[in-house]
Parts: sequence; structure tokens; C-alpha cells
Amino acid sequence: MEIGSREWQNLIVDGAQELGIKIDERVSALFASHAAELINWNRKMNLTAITRPRDMAIKHFLDSLVPAELIADGSRLLDIGSGSGFPGIPLRIVKPSLSIHLIDGNRKKVHFLKHVIRTLGLDQSQAFHIRAENLHKNPDYVNFFDVIISRALSNLKSFVKIARPLLAKQGLIVAMKGKVDQDELEMLRSMVNTERYVLETKNYRLPLIQHRRSLITFRSLH
Repeated sequence: MEIGSREWQNLIVDGAQELGIKIDERVSALFASHAAELINWNRKMNLTAITRPRDMAIKHFLDSLVPAELIADGSRLLDIGSGSGFPGIPLRIVKPSLSIHLIDGNRKKVHFLKHVIRTLGLDQSQAFHIRAENLHKNPDYVNFFDVIISRALSNLKSFVKIARPLLAKQGLIVAMKGKVDQDELEMLRSMVNTERYVLETKNYRLPLIQHRRSLITFRSLH
């Protein structure tokens, strides 16, 4: 299987349908362009360990689509630790009305993100070399983002603490993880109830490979 081949794009379309998301050939073709650029740049710098076309389709692109149903059209989205653009860029492609900010602490990865944004012609999309905890220092971004999301997180509590000052009223924080630590989840549940947030967990399996994944969401009620 080759990236961008009919087989690869069919895998994307069929996998998305299994997740309850309908996409067309325009979307799968843009995904293919993103994937091709990632493979090309990955030869020169370490952007991803996932390089097999089938694995990229499932573990990067299809996984990135899972939160789409939770995100309202026209939302301002912040992807923290975006790396090679996941989940922010696939979400922007499948929901063109989104305004996305991709941030990462690795300058080379941000160069790649800016290149992909230009190559794919994604308007309302920006990439910045900055850590999320430093974004607080810019008053323009305090309580600004409708959705704050990350796949590059190790500690849920730290992610929520960093994201909360940047979240707009009635905004949504989305953590994408593999196995969820129940003790950490209980600690968060106590914290977010006190702060008037609703905490929900959705477990799912990736199409074809059936890997277990989880979405942990925190929605502000004020």
C-alpha cells in the first residue's frame, strides 16, 4: 500500500465511516498530501516513528478524527504539542470552518507545521514555536479558545491546569490517550467538579487494528 493510492484513500474513507464520520475524496486527498510531506520531511528529521502507510492512516489520521463530533463548527481550536500536526490539521481539513492554532516546543516541528499549512492551503491556521504555559503571558489568548486538545500529554492534571486559563466560556478541553489511569481520573473528577466542569470519558477502538483509545473531555459550565 502506498500513501495516496486508491487503496490508502479507501482505507481512510471506510475507517472514518466506521467511526461515524463521513468524508469525501477531497478530504482523503488532503490527508494523503499531509502524509506524503510527513514522510519526506521525516527522512531529514525525527517527526514520527509511525511511517508505514497503513499505520499512518489509522494511528495518525483516523485517530485524529474521533473528537470531530464534539467540536462545534466555527470553533477556535488550540492543539498543544501538535508535533507533526495531529490531531489539529486533520480536524481542520474535515471541519473547514475551524480556526486552529498549533503549538509545539520543538522549532523544527513548527517549521514542518507551517510548511504543511502552506502546502495544503489551509486558511485560518497558524503554527507557533511556544510552550502552552508561556501562551498565558499573551492577554489575547486568555479565555480565548473554544476547544483545547492534545495527543501529546503524559499527565492529565497538568494538561488541564495549563489549558484552563486559555479556555473560553463554556469551552471544551479534550485529552486523547491510550490507557487511562483510574487514580488520576478520580483525582481529576474531584477537581473539575469543584471548578464546575463536566468530566466525561469515551473509550473507543481504532478501526481495523482495534487498539484501545480514550477521549477524556472537560466542558466548562460557566
